[in-house]
Amino acid sequence: MSATGLSDKSVIVTGAASGIGRATALRFAAEGARVVVADLNAVGADGVVEAIEAAGGRAVAVPGDLSDGAVVEAVVSTAVGTFGGIDVLVNNAGVMDTMSAAADVTDAEWERVLRVNLTAPFLLTRAALPHMIAAGGGAIVNTASEASLRGSAAGTAYTVSKHGVLGLTRSLAVMYRDQGIRANAIAPGGTATGITADLRIDPQAHGPAVVGRHFVNMGRICEPEEQAAAIVYLASDAASGINGVVLPVDDAWAAV
Repeated sequence: MSATGLSDKSVIVTGAASGIGRATALRFAAEGARVVVADLNAVGADGVVEAIEAAGGRAVAVPGDLSDGAVVEAVVSTAVGTFGGIDVLVNNAGVMDTMSAAADVTDAEWERVLRVNLTAPFLLTRAALPHMIAAGGGAIVNTASEASLRGSAAGTAYTVSKHGVLGLTRSLAVMYRDQGIRANAIAPGGTATGITADLRIDPQAHGPAVVGRHFVNMGRICEPEEQAAAIVYLASDAASGINGVVLPVDDAWAAV
């Protein structure tokens, strides 16, 4: 039995093909958990499953866009059908915005960022909750952001979406604590992940002043494994009394 209490637990990790999600899936598997690897990138998700199985673990990939209700159902039904239930849900998948201020955010950018970063975690949480409740409890860990804590770490759409993730986390913690469910979030600072590929800053349009305003006092860039360690801790028995918190993993950026 793992000291974390995660051995043989059924865990869903979204955005698990790369970055924080990949590191998290691998760490859960190392603790003996059985992992549903959910990601839009089917090839990447299969690669994570292969890595877990090569190390002696159990995992299954579910590809697709989690803002699609049918994909959400597939993720949940796979966890229940393959591993017998859902003990832990990690809502990690997300996209960055273009650092646009409100007057410059297009409808398409707003809808995409809010749909992926906030609506998808809500849909998956809503689908997973009945299974957790029936089993007597579970743990939900959401990937929020430094942008959840301030207004200067991203553009409008991303900032709003990640503030919403904190609201979702806290609401879940209060409303479901009597049913044995804990909900917490991490707030990553700068981290070496693929989400930066979605960041498009036009230096001629924005200039160094905008970049400096957003990233002043950011601290060092963290590794995905550092974020994964915090996620696994919050999901584990070691955090049994922790509910409704946001844990910055940001080299003191939140302390500035």
